[in-house]
Amino acid sequence: MAAPFAFAHRAEFLPESSDDLLRSIPAAPGVFALRGADPASEPYLTRAADLRRRLRRLLAPPEALGPDGQPLPSKRLNLRARIHFIEWTRTGSDFESTLLLYRAARSSFGPDEARRRLRLHAPYVLRVTLSHPHPRVYSTNRLTKKSLHESFGPFPSRATAERYCDAVLDLFLLRRCYEDLAPYPEHPGCVYGEMNKCMQPCKEGNPQACTPEQYAHEAQRVFAFFTTRGQSLLDEVAAQREAASEAMDFEAAATLHKQWEKVRAAALLADELIRPLDQLRALILQEAAPPAHDPGAPGLDSETWASTEPSSSRPEAAAVFLFHHGQFAGPERLSTLGVRAVREQTAVGSSLFAQPLMLAPIPLDPPPAALSSQNLSSRPESAPFADAVERPAAPTSATTTPEDRARAAIEALTTRTQTTPDMAEFCDHLSLLRRWYYRPEKQRSGEVFLPNPDSSWPIRRILNGAARVALGPPAPVSPADREAAKALKTKIIHAGREGVEREVPVLPKRSRTRKAITPTDLAE
Repeated sequence: MAAPFAFAHRAEFLPESSDDLLRSIPAAPGVFALRGADPASEPYLTRAADLRRRLRRLLAPPEALGPDGQPLPSKRLNLRARIHFIEWTRTGSDFESTLLLYRAARSSFGPDEARRRLRLHAPYVLRVTLSHPHPRVYSTNRLTKKSLHESFGPFPSRATAERYCDAVLDLFLLRRCYEDLAPYPEHPGCVYGEMNKCMQPCKEGNPQACTPEQYAHEAQRVFAFFTTRGQSLLDEVAAQREAASEAMDFEAAATLHKQWEKVRAAALLADELIRPLDQLRALILQEAAPPAHDPGAPGLDSETWASTEPSSSRPEAAAVFLFHHGQFAGPERLSTLGVRAVREQTAVGSSLFAQPLMLAPIPLDPPPAALSSQNLSSRPESAPFADAVERPAAPTSATTTPEDRARAAIEALTTRTQTTPDMAEFCDHLSLLRRWYYRPEKQRSGEVFLPNPDSSWPIRRILNGAARVALGPPAPVSPADREAAKALKTKIIHAGREGVEREVPVLPKRSRTRKAITPTDLAE
C-alpha cells in the first residue's frame, strides 16, 4: 500500500508578508500547489523550472489599480487574492518533476483526471496468446494481469511494434489471421498459407496441414524468440550453419549464414527495453536535489545555500529511481563518496579506466574514537561535541564501500515495490517510462540500467553512471605537446649551465603554476 502523497514544504500565504515567504522558496526546479481557504477546492498544481520566479509571477501585486483601489483586469493570471497556502517540493531533474507531478495530481484530482492532465496513454506491446488453442502474435495497448507474462514491450509507437512483429513472423510459420479459428479439413485457408508462410492450422485433419502439437511447438519457438530477444533462433541457425560447414556443404552453410543475418536484422529492431512486462525492471539515475535537512554552510543563509550548486566539500549524490512490478519507486539518494568519475576511453584508446575508481572506504559517521572522553576532556561544556559522550557509540561497520551503498539503495527501493498495482496505474507508470526512455539522447537527461541476464544489477556500471550524473563527465585530457617539452628541456639545461635562476613555465598537463628552477633543483 503506497503512502499518501504530501509535499515537502507547506506555508501559509499572507499578502502583507509575501516577499519574505517567496524569498524563502528556492530558485530551483520543483512542483508546487496553490490552495485556497476551502480544503475541498481543487488546487492550482503544476511544475516549474524556477519555483521562486513562477510563484512571484502568479502571486505578485497587481500591476495597476483603478480609481476605486481595485486591480484592473489583466491577461496575466494572478492568484494573489485567492491563495491561502503554498505547498512545494524541490526536485533535481525533469524526470523527477514529472513523476512527482503525476503523484500529486493523482492524489488531488484522482487517477482519471491525472491521466488526462498529463496525457498518459497505455503504450503498445506485442502479445503472444499462448493460452489460445491456436496462438498468434498481435500488437495491442490493452493490458490485463493475466497477459503480462506473454506481453512484450513497451514500444515507442504502434508502427514500431507492428514493424517488429512482421519481421519476426517472417522467420516463423505462425498464423497472422485475426479470426477465431474453427478448423476443418476443407477450410479455404488464406494467402499466407498459399505462400507457405503459415502452417495452416485452420485445415486441421487435412494431410497437408500441421498437427496441433507441431503448431504449439512453433508458437513456443516464437515465444522464446521474444523472451531472449532473438538469441534462441540465432543460436539455432548458427548450430545448423556449423554442422553444414563440418559436413563440407558450403552452399547450405552460405544459405544458413544469410538466414542468420536476416534473424539478426529482425532482432535488432527491438530496443533493449523490450522485455516481458512481468519481468521488466529498470534503474534510472538522475541529478539529486539537495536534502531537505541540509543545515547549510557557515556564513550563508539557507536560501542561498539551497539555490547554489553544491560545493566540492559536500559529498555529491545521484537520485535513484527503480521501475519494478509495474511502478516507480524513489528517489533514493546514492552518495558518490569514494567514487571518482573517469573517462570511458583514454587518449591512447585504452579501456583501463573504463570502470569507476574506487577509493578507500570513508565512514559516513564519525568513528567512536573521535568522540571518546579523552578527546573531549579539554573541551568546555558548551563545545559543539560536549553531548557526544552520551550518544551511543557508532559500530565499527559504519565504514561502507560504494558497492554496499548501491546495493542498499536498490534493496530499499525494491522493498517499496513488492506488489503489482492495478492495471490503470501500471499503464500510467509504463507510459512515464516509455515517454522518458524513447526521447532523443540529447533531450534525455540521466542514465538507465537494466539487469544482467542472471537478474543481478551491474553495480560497477551503476556507480560509474552515478558519478557521471552527480559530478559530470570528466574533462578530456589535452594531448601532450612533445615539441614544447623538448624546447622546455633545452631551456632548463641552458639555465643549469649558466648557473642563473630563471623562471620557466611548467607544462599545463602537470601544473598550471610557475616556479623558479635553480641549479640545485637540476642536481636533485
